[in-house]
Amino acid sequence: MANSKNEWLTHEPPNLRSFIFATKSMKNEGFVPMFSQFLRGLKDHHAYSYCRKVISPQSREVMIWDEEMARERKMLMFASNNYLGLANSPYVKEKVKAAIDQYGVGLGGPPLLNGYTKLMVELEERLAHLKHQESAMVFSSGYAANVGMMVALTQDNDHVLCDELSHASFFDGLRMTQVPATKFAHNDLVDLENKLAQLSKTTNDTLFVGIEGVYSMDGDLAPLDKIIPIIKKYNAFSLLDDAHGTGVLGNTGSGTAEHFGVEHQIDLSMGTFSKSFAMTGGFLAGSKELIDYLRFFARSYMFSAALTPATLAAVLAGIDIVENQPELREHLLDNARYAIQKLQPFGVISNPEAAIIALKVPDWIDARKANHFIHEQGIFLNVIEYPAVPEGQERFRISVTTEHSRQDIDRLAEVMEQCWQSQDVKIA
Repeated sequence: MANSKNEWLTHEPPNLRSFIFATKSMKNEGFVPMFSQFLRGLKDHHAYSYCRKVISPQSREVMIWDEEMARERKMLMFASNNYLGLANSPYVKEKVKAAIDQYGVGLGGPPLLNGYTKLMVELEERLAHLKHQESAMVFSSGYAANVGMMVALTQDNDHVLCDELSHASFFDGLRMTQVPATKFAHNDLVDLENKLAQLSKTTNDTLFVGIEGVYSMDGDLAPLDKIIPIIKKYNAFSLLDDAHGTGVLGNTGSGTAEHFGVEHQIDLSMGTFSKSFAMTGGFLAGSKELIDYLRFFARSYMFSAALTPATLAAVLAGIDIVENQPELREHLLDNARYAIQKLQPFGVISNPEAAIIALKVPDWIDARKANHFIHEQGIFLNVIEYPAVPEGQERFRISVTTEHSRQDIDRLAEVMEQCWQSQDVKIA
C-alpha cells in the first residue's frame, strides 16, 4: 500500500536520471542545455520523431513538412485518434461556421461565471443522454476533467484504488490530493477484489475505484461486466475513464459501459473530445447532485476558460453523427479487426477490441531507428517510450480509423514486415 505521499507515483525518465545526477552540484540552469544537447543528438542520429509538422486536414492521408527532406510529402496517418473521421467532416465544419457567425469565436471567462452558453447547456444535456446519466459538465480538456474530479471528490479519510495502467492525468490528480492510493494489477479481478476486501475494512470514508474502458497504451478493454459488480459488492464508488471508448463502442456509441451492459451502474463517467470527436475538451457525467457539487469544487473547471463556441458546436455535430450513423462505428471496428489480423505476426500486445493496436518492440530493434524507418516509408505512427510505458516495454501504438481502406492497412503491414527485417533498425 502506498504511503500518504504516494511515492510510488513518482516517475523520472531514465534518460534524464543521468542528467539530474550530473547536475546536482550545478546551478538549476545547467539541466536545460544538457537536455537540449540530448535532443540534438536524437535529431542528428535520425532518432527523433516528435512534433512532425502536419500541413493538411486530418484524414487517412495527411501532408507533412519533412524537415530532413526539406519538402512536403504525403503520409498514411495511423497515429491519430480521429476514429470516426470527424476532424474534416463537411457536416461538422458547416455547424462550426454557423456557430461562429452566431456566437463569435471566444468567451473570455470560465463556465461558472460568464462562459456558460446556450451551446454548452445543450452539449451537457446531450452528453448526459449519451452516457445514460442525469447530468454532465464540460472541461477545457480531458486531463483537466480527471484532475478536477480527483481533487474535488476525495477527502483525507478516503482511499483510491486504481488499475496500474490508469492514465497519467489520473495519477497527477492523485498527486495533488495526497489521498492514500493503491494500485491493483491490470484487469486482475482477483487482485481487485482482494484489495477491495482489505481496504473496505480500514477505509474510514469513501473508497474510490478508478478504471478505464479502453486502455490507451495496450488497446484492451476493462471487463466492466465483471469489475462493476465487484465494486458494488464493497460499496465503493466507480470512476470510469472512457476516453477511447466513447463514440466507438456500444449499441448507441455510448462507450465501453454500454458495450458490457452496465451503462446504468457507473457512478461517474469521464470522457474527452480529443478522440472520436477529434476536438479538444473533456467532460464528466453523473448524478445531478454530484455534477452540481463538482462545478464549484473542481478547480480545473472553476479556473479555466470555457470552451469556444466553435468547439462546442463541433462536438454537438459529432454527437449527431454518432447517434445517426452507426455504420461508421461498424466500419471502424471491422477495420480494427482486419488490422489486428494483419499485424498479429509483429507482436500485438494484449487483446485489442477497440481502435488502438499496440505492437511490442522486439529486444533486438532500436525503437527510435525503427520509427524513422517507418516514417521514411510514408507511414505516420507513434513510438511510445518511458515514462509513458515502463522501461523495456516500448511499443508502436497504431490508431485505426473508419476512413482507412484495407489497402491502407495492407500497406501498414507491409512496412512493418520490412522494418522487422531491416538491418538498419537493429540495436548496434
